[in-house]
Amino acid sequence: MTPILPLFLFLVQVTFDLSHGAQLPGHDGKPRPLATNGQPFPWDRMRLPETVSPVHYDLFLHPNLTSLDFSGTVRIRLEVHQDTSIIVLHSKDLEVSSALLLAPEGARPLQMLEYPAHHQLALLSDTPLTTGRRYELQLQFAANLSDSFHGFYKSSYRTSSGEVRMVASTQFEATSARAGFPCFDEPAFKANFTIQVIREGRHMALSNMPKLKTVVLPGGLYEDQFDTTVKMSTYLVAFIVSDFLSVSKYTQHGVKISVYAVAEKIDQTEFALNAAVKLLDFYDDYFDIPYPLPKQDLAAIPDFQSGAMENWGLTTYREAGLLFDPNKSSASDKLGITMMIAHELAHQWFGNLVTMQWWNDLWLNEGFAKFMEFVSVNITNPELQVNDFFLGKCFEAMEVDSLTSSHPVSTPVESPTQIQEMFDDVSYDKGACILNMLRDFMTPEVFKVGIVRYLKRYSYQNTVNSHLWDSLTNNGDELDVRAIMDSWTLQEGFPLVTVEVKGREVRLSQERYLKTDDPSLTQGFLWQIPLTYVTSSSSTVQRFLLKTKTAVVYLEEEAAWVKFNVDMSGYYMVHYSGSPGWSSLTQLLQHNHTALSSNDRASLINNVFQLVSVGKVSLDVALDLSLYLSQETQIMPVTQGLSELVPLYKLMEKRDMLPLENQMKGYIVELFRGLIDRQEWSDEGSMSERVLRSYLLLFACVRNHPPCVATATQLFSRWRESDGNMSLPSDVSMAVFAIGARTPEGWDFLFEKYRQSMHTSVKSRIKTALSISPLQDKLHWMMEQSLHGEAMKTQDLPHVVISISRNPRGYKLAWDFLQAHWLQLVNKFDLGSHSIAGMVTGVTNQYSTREMFDEVQGFFGSLSQETGAELRCIQQTYQSIQDNIRWMDTHLPLLQAWLRRHTTLTPDPSADPGTDPRAAQASPQRHEDL
Repeated sequence: MTPILPLFLFLVQVTFDLSHGAQLPGHDGKPRPLATNGQPFPWDRMRLPETVSPVHYDLFLHPNLTSLDFSGTVRIRLEVHQDTSIIVLHSKDLEVSSALLLAPEGARPLQMLEYPAHHQLALLSDTPLTTGRRYELQLQFAANLSDSFHGFYKSSYRTSSGEVRMVASTQFEATSARAGFPCFDEPAFKANFTIQVIREGRHMALSNMPKLKTVVLPGGLYEDQFDTTVKMSTYLVAFIVSDFLSVSKYTQHGVKISVYAVAEKIDQTEFALNAAVKLLDFYDDYFDIPYPLPKQDLAAIPDFQSGAMENWGLTTYREAGLLFDPNKSSASDKLGITMMIAHELAHQWFGNLVTMQWWNDLWLNEGFAKFMEFVSVNITNPELQVNDFFLGKCFEAMEVDSLTSSHPVSTPVESPTQIQEMFDDVSYDKGACILNMLRDFMTPEVFKVGIVRYLKRYSYQNTVNSHLWDSLTNNGDELDVRAIMDSWTLQEGFPLVTVEVKGREVRLSQERYLKTDDPSLTQGFLWQIPLTYVTSSSSTVQRFLLKTKTAVVYLEEEAAWVKFNVDMSGYYMVHYSGSPGWSSLTQLLQHNHTALSSNDRASLINNVFQLVSVGKVSLDVALDLSLYLSQETQIMPVTQGLSELVPLYKLMEKRDMLPLENQMKGYIVELFRGLIDRQEWSDEGSMSERVLRSYLLLFACVRNHPPCVATATQLFSRWRESDGNMSLPSDVSMAVFAIGARTPEGWDFLFEKYRQSMHTSVKSRIKTALSISPLQDKLHWMMEQSLHGEAMKTQDLPHVVISISRNPRGYKLAWDFLQAHWLQLVNKFDLGSHSIAGMVTGVTNQYSTREMFDEVQGFFGSLSQETGAELRCIQQTYQSIQDNIRWMDTHLPLLQAWLRRHTTLTPDPSADPGTDPRAAQASPQRHEDL
């Protein structure tokens, strides 16, 4: 990983004079870039010069949903900061037909040079633009609506009668506003936008601001004119042309909330509408800053790559992220939709009102929005029990942060691909987890005062890390927030704290937790760690800031056990060395596990198995601790137990070790059998009980637990006999569909219901069930159909490929598909995107043989830089496979011996159809870890 560079290197202002002959900076002997016409291009850097900046955009757009193209004119009011005769801005895949400079002395044409490699357009003036004066650019442009999911792109949906209708929508984050109109497409170039959109009478247009008026034009066209936006970054601009319908309500603060969707799904919008009203009111009060726009629209887009997007005043979502039917949607759907809306509305303050200076600090947007999801929903919707799910985000972040390919939360990026790669678990989940750690250490009240101060101080501005830390520091406060948090944001990875208890004395040491066979890579790291602990003698949480490599603390009295990192509120792991070490905590779990909170129990499960991977703990110790899980009932420790145990047999599946594989599967089913058998096939219970039920019954059916298979088979038969009209409990329907998809007849029936359904939640569950079927011809067909986008949406292809890769009958198909269609995939989903990264790691990271490592390395090693050779996810997957190989070489004999001592059940291999639910539904809980 490239070490962090000082931020000033990325913010340094360009100080050379461009007014005489377009001189390049540096004169370092590098060849000058050439424009498309063969002339030298006057700028050789990825970042734009700061000689001019935009103040206001007047944007006129005319999308044509018949010819699937658009044309437009943009007038950009400029402020000149340094005399120059060259203006460099962004333009991507646009045909710019003319460029004029509008000045008091009149309009004059500008020479245009294009440099597509950097998405840049240089405009050359024959007379210099003068510092302090304002000018206006006018550019005319045209392009096709994009076939991808970014820029100004085309989307479509099919009505129940089979008619295909078109939609034009935008997705500009991170670097695609330049594909919608020529602009200064960097977050620090904030400006106001006045937008006008021409449309046909059968359509309506939406943008960030309310519509002021509609003008009737010749030829049956209409021009919608929107109010001017507040000052904001280009990536937040949005416009949609569609035939959507809407429902609306007002918040207590007078903001109009509207939810837009296709006509036949408008009856699924009420839940999102009510959730958005409640959440926007919460944020308005919590941040003590009024939401600055008169409206907030939420639009369900039929084709959408990510989950949602925070465009200011016009947030956009996947249909599955917004639409809810109380009779069809599951508990996981309700939780997921609420959290997604909470995330995007949090962005209206964190990200929109206050924006990171550059993408290296993306976490200031995404980490905060992810963190605020949990804060807001915990208060507005306590019945959703979101605190039962937060810890899973920290475990996910640690999974990638434990590899040598990880990166600091704040890390240098320049190219669009590097920027795209920042939208990962480190920016989102690690960002949220370190904020939660800081909040816990400072206290929620003090933390809230600091973040409100930050938002008020930097409204409509751009910030860097230090602005946040300074806002969280009170004058005279002994706590040096910046020093603490720099250690968490400016270096990659996380610490492992080793604890050795001798009487009242507790010896502490820290090192980097890293999955590697090179110990030198853990050297040179030091964190300021907010430690917390409780003991058998006192449930009062004790706190200690560990600033050094080693330290000693003293307990008030000797204790039978000590648990560090209370509720795992800290982003670090703990190893209990020496005597009694782990044995005291294992005994506690076996005899009185509720003495610890469910999060503490989950953290012990996670930590002990992860310590096996780095040789700190014997596998026997971890497996002995797991035995207590037969008594466990809470969602976080149960799902974490499965997340640690299931990958063990997933590694075996790809090594053809069927007897041992089935022995491991048998042990896991037996471990949770009591809890599984107590599950009811209903939608009753609390949120956590319902999500856990869905998770367990799916696992049990896929693992052929006889009572589960019998019930699911009976329910599927009755549902099929009713032609899909019988009402199934939503929370258990995934398990029912998974059993039904095992036969060709059942698979075909499910697919027909998938094709007919207007309920995205039902389609999502059916899609997952189809992908975990043992029918290989169907799995291959499913991936091909998702790629073509007719029978199944291409937006769902990454999920389908990953889910099939978790299927023991499908993983080879998924790997072959990824290789065969690589170029199509990176063109559709964008190089560096989370979708591409998810497919790369999802398809390959459970391989554990040198032969497969060589095959994976052979394919990715053959790529060029332009087709992904330098993607971080490729390094991650290399390291994951190597870690799997080491794990199997080291621990397989121990695992075999331990299972012989602790299991008597070996399932009949012929009874296992080979399905596996590792990628089972996008919900806050990690079904893909089954």
